[in-house]
Formats: sequence, structure tokens, C-alpha cells
Amino acid sequence: MAGMTCTADQTPVRRIAFTGGPQRAAPAELAQEQPIAFEYNGLGYAVMLGTPSDLGDFAVGFTLSEGLAQNAGEIGSIQIAPVDRGTIIRITLPEERADPLRERLRLRLVEGSCGLCGLDSIEEVLRPLPPLTARPRFGIRAIAAALAEFRTHQPIGRATGAMHAAAFCDPAGRILFAREDVGRHNALDKLVGRMMREGAQPDGGFVLLSARCSYELVEKTVRAGIPALVTISAASDLAVRRAGEAGLTLVSLARGDGALVMNDPHDVLHGSDPAGPAPGHRR
Repeated sequence: MAGMTCTADQTPVRRIAFTGGPQRAAPAELAQEQPIAFEYNGLGYAVMLGTPSDLGDFAVGFTLSEGLAQNAGEIGSIQIAPVDRGTIIRITLPEERADPLRERLRLRLVEGSCGLCGLDSIEEVLRPLPPLTARPRFGIRAIAAALAEFRTHQPIGRATGAMHAAAFCDPAGRILFAREDVGRHNALDKLVGRMMREGAQPDGGFVLLSARCSYELVEKTVRAGIPALVTISAASDLAVRRAGEAGLTLVSLARGDGALVMNDPHDVLHGSDPAGPAPGHRR
């Protein structure tokens, strides 16, 4: 059985069915994906594949996660220039950040969407993370509350079915900021960038991600000073090890019926939750 339909932007879609049951509707639109080039002080640095939205946030978050600046105040001008089939983001850094920029450029041989490909040594990839000093202040019910609200902060994801989302939640589980992108790394960079531009305090809250937990997502969360990360899908072994090294509270496979606590250095998710157990959670 097959049928022809179109997305809202008139992209033709041929639907096929494996059973005689109801057929899934075509997405309202297709997720946007294009090359996004980063230039610093006139030097080409990286080309990412991402969604061309919230690019000012992306510029700040990516710069901080790459270690090219320590805070948003060190970033000078940001120019976003649409070009044929892509976008160039031109960022100005002060002269005192020029040496770290040149060192990172020296190590980059081939660019990859994760921001790690091309680093010329395993030691550089696994360089020490700054230890987290903030202690999370949320409990089990906060995770459940954030999960229940998460979908409402994903308008592009609902329309396309092809986006990742990253949200920053307060200790009660209320979502304060959220960003979307086709890449999970990009979504987190955009979220961090928005938080830094708004002057948000990262301590106490947590990040919720619609993705598996990989090494790079742990790195970005730690470097942003956020003490906890919750992901919808499972964590890799390296992600868990790096979370342990940095003192990051890490929760994976967070679903409506519970989650897996992978690292909890402050024991905030064991014992009594002052707000009571989350629905469906088994102690």
C-alpha cells in the first residue's frame, strides 16, 4: 500500500505502509540543515552542519565550549552572514585570546560535527575537565516535571520529527530556556549561549537533552558550569567516566516511568526526595 502526499513546503512524500493499520501523517515541514562556518578574527575555524536558527546563541555557546573564551564578555562582535547554501558566523575575539585560538587551529586537521574530529592526540581529546564546584539542588520529581513539559518547548521538533532539543531547568523542574537543532551538540551549544547572553546562573539547575549521552555532551555541560545532565537515551561508558572525573550528576534513559542514575556525587537523587517520589519511580 502506498500513497503520495506533501509536506507544508510542498516537498512530495510517498508513503508506504507495512501493515493495514492507520498510516502516520507526513511531517508538516522538513528540518532545516545546512553548513554553518565559524570564523574567528578572520581565520576559518570549523564548519558545522546545523539548523540556521538562534545563531547568535550558537556563536556564544560554541565559542565557550571550544575554550576560545572564558565568558560571553570576552566575545566581541558577532556577524551572521547568509551565503549561497549556508551561513558564515564571523566572531571577533580580543588579542589576549589569540594564542588559544591559534593553538586550537593547529590541532584541527579535519572538522567534524562533534567538534572533536581532527585533534591530533588522544591526550588532547581527554584533557582534564575543570571540576564542578556547584551542587545540584533538584530531586526526582523535578526530572519528572521537566520531562512532562519538555515537548511543549520543541515546536520545530513537533513540526518536523527530526530535531534534537536541549533545555535548562530550575531545581523545581521548570524549563527556563530551550533550543533546538538537528544536531544534539548544536542544540546544547545554543542553549548554553542563550543562558550566557541572559546572564543566567548555571548552578543548581540541570540540562535535559533529547539525545543519548555521549562524551562531548558531558564536556559541554561541565565547561558551562552546569552541575547536572539528564538525557532521554543511554550514556556511553566514556561519558559516565568523564562525568565521574568532573563531579557531574548524570542521569540517563529518563522516561515517564523512571531513569538511570549514572553518577550522583552529591547523593541528591538517593534517599528521600523532599517533594516525594516521582510518578512511576521505584526506589
